[in-house]
Amino acid sequence: MNKRWAIRDNADEDLVRKLSAELNIDTVLSSLLVHRGISDFESARYFFRPDQRHLHDPFLMKDMEEAVIRIETAIAAGEKILVYGDYDVDGTTAVATVYSFFNKQYKNMEYYIPDRYKEGYGISTQGIDYAAQNGFSLIIALDCGIKSVDKIDYANTLGIDFIICDHHLPGAQLPAAVAVLDPKRADCEYPYKELSGCGIGFKLIQAYAEKNGIQFEAVAQYLDLVCISISCDIVHITGENRVLAHFGLQKINTDPCIGVKTLIEVAGKTPGNLTISDVVFLIGPRINAAGRIDDAKHAVELLIACDENVARAKGLMINTRNTERKGHDLTITDQALDIIDGDEVLIGRKSTVVFNKDWHKGVIGIVASRLTEKYYRPTIVLTQSNGHVAGSARSVLGFDLYEALCECKDLLIQFGGHKYAAGLTLLPENVEAFKDRFEEVVSATISPEQLIQQIQIDAELRLSQIEPKFFRILNQFAPFGPENMAPVFISKNVYVSGNAGLVGQAHIKMAVMQEGTAAFDCIAFNHGEYLPQLKPGVPFDICYSIEENIWRERRSIQLNIKGIRF
Repeated sequence: MNKRWAIRDNADEDLVRKLSAELNIDTVLSSLLVHRGISDFESARYFFRPDQRHLHDPFLMKDMEEAVIRIETAIAAGEKILVYGDYDVDGTTAVATVYSFFNKQYKNMEYYIPDRYKEGYGISTQGIDYAAQNGFSLIIALDCGIKSVDKIDYANTLGIDFIICDHHLPGAQLPAAVAVLDPKRADCEYPYKELSGCGIGFKLIQAYAEKNGIQFEAVAQYLDLVCISISCDIVHITGENRVLAHFGLQKINTDPCIGVKTLIEVAGKTPGNLTISDVVFLIGPRINAAGRIDDAKHAVELLIACDENVARAKGLMINTRNTERKGHDLTITDQALDIIDGDEVLIGRKSTVVFNKDWHKGVIGIVASRLTEKYYRPTIVLTQSNGHVAGSARSVLGFDLYEALCECKDLLIQFGGHKYAAGLTLLPENVEAFKDRFEEVVSATISPEQLIQQIQIDAELRLSQIEPKFFRILNQFAPFGPENMAPVFISKNVYVSGNAGLVGQAHIKMAVMQEGTAAFDCIAFNHGEYLPQLKPGVPFDICYSIEENIWRERRSIQLNIKGIRF
């Protein structure tokens, strides 16, 4: 698929030069900082030197005082406490964090993860009934609950109090809980709005620890779980999240909890040089696989494990579920591709909606992402579940998927999500009408530019500028993620040095140079079709990120090529 190369507008030149002089760095690096809102020495120090003292006072969050008091009251009275969380990575890490912390202080508590298929997302009536039947009087809900007004009302009739820890946008009415912790509340003045669900749980235990004289180290031991949630829930890695991710990644690489260490090992890696990308692609899918294929409680059991043998058994089981998940994923993706490529009407549309009643509900979100990558248009994958049709939707850059679904709401039982990802439920008899309506809405609102995948380029670079100091400072921009992505550069008129070769069936390994520069090793994933054109002496342009390649303990700079242009 052809991609549009979009070079970012130049940053303010005066600011760039001033910051370059203050920090004694290349102007390309100072321009990257200015684009990130960093324009003076002090803000650069804050960015490059994350410090746990930069974490905000948890009591700045609306209702935090009420939440801590209610937990203190429950513990003093010997009440049963239930820690409740969603079945994805953010939810399970949040439950593991909050449960593990409080379980060290108090034993009369359990945790609960709703069944993905029987109960669905968020707070369920079944979960509340379980609490009532088993004598729980306080539920701490994590990564869910902000829109569960009716469910909280129901719990109140049963004498069950709720503390909600959520990071999603609230609806018009807040639930009548004892405390609603959500920085996105209109009346919450907490200075950072982009925490993950696990991040909110972390602030809760931080607040409890501060008030009860517990050392911060007892809270910081869960930063590896917080980092996993930040990485896998695709929240911004800015501000407080950057601090949490920095120290969390440090813990993953030096002293991970037994469960995380086990996940790393079953993925075939060792702690030490893992990045946010490793967390996203190695750890996250395995945690998710527990809930997609089996029961997310297995993920929590692993993450709270104190015994290495127990953790090893759970880790191997979860790894097996991940292998099963991959099988479902590949099979359903192939079937969906056959449906699209075999339908002239569907292939010509500006949206993709595919349905098969037998597809595994646990992987349709992954399949939707794969189809979006291939056809680059808003995509919904539907399957049958409990008499209804359930769907997972993914969007393209700039197109508001949630708004499009709002235009189809009369055909839906329910839907939820945000601009780029959503879930929905509808009746089987409405599937065809929904396909047509969704296409009408997308066709009327999406721009031609939004249907062409874009590579956002940060700056032009001569290869001679990639020297050790430049690379060392660039590395300090990490951890990378949303709103702080790894910078992408363009270099023009480069040449192959030596011969380019194919790696596997679709990847290219080569070295490139410019006139008068040293050669740099490159890897170009999924660019195999360019191999015949990559001849010595033939100039071309590349866009790429710069990374460290470690091979047999040898470290070298490598260009990870995102695009090639002749």
